[in-house]
Amino acid sequence: MLLKVYGKEPSPTHIKVIVEALKEGKVIVYPTDTVYAIGCDMYNNKAIERLCQIIGKKPEKANLSLICSNLSNVSELTLPFESRVYKLMRKTLPGPYTFILKANNKVPKIFKTNKKTIGIRIPGHPVPEAIVDELGNPIVTASIKDIDKILEYTTDPVIIHEHYKNLVDMVVDGGHGDNIPSTVIDCTGDEIQITREGKGDIDVI
Repeated sequence: MLLKVYGKEPSPTHIKVIVEALKEGKVIVYPTDTVYAIGCDMYNNKAIERLCQIIGKKPEKANLSLICSNLSNVSELTLPFESRVYKLMRKTLPGPYTFILKANNKVPKIFKTNKKTIGIRIPGHPVPEAIVDELGNPIVTASIKDIDKILEYTTDPVIIHEHYKNLVDMVVDGGHGDNIPSTVIDCTGDEIQITREGKGDIDVI
């Protein structure tokens, strides 16, 4: 299914269709402020397992992240972090950054692994923001890579749909995406470090 959801204020009807699919355990592809991503409800273990099968990785090695809608969501899933980390997140989010934080005991239960850290995103894009708000909890996510390996990331949702229509339940067409992933900031050590330079400005730290 290809569902077009355009504009700065996505149609509530369309968002409800997407959220109902997630609640039913379905896996979707959706736009973010960086590359298109694949996602599912974080509380549906079967959906998480299926997502990992689609991207060809085991859950413990999949480097899955969570899409949140606000910093309150984040604090519910992580150990307490320093004020400098909080200030940096306030400064950069919503935006094209993934923050690696120490996970609290909820995260291993969600992923059924011994995961001690978790990637957190709050994208500056109206579609994932509306999805998470309507769903009421974060979604598990991973960036989708181009299947033919020629380009690292596909930006055209119609082409993405052609590639993934038999693998996922829905592709949310939010217009052309970017081909640059998020900047990854690791906040789990003594020093805050950029571990991947992406779309987000690395001069923020």
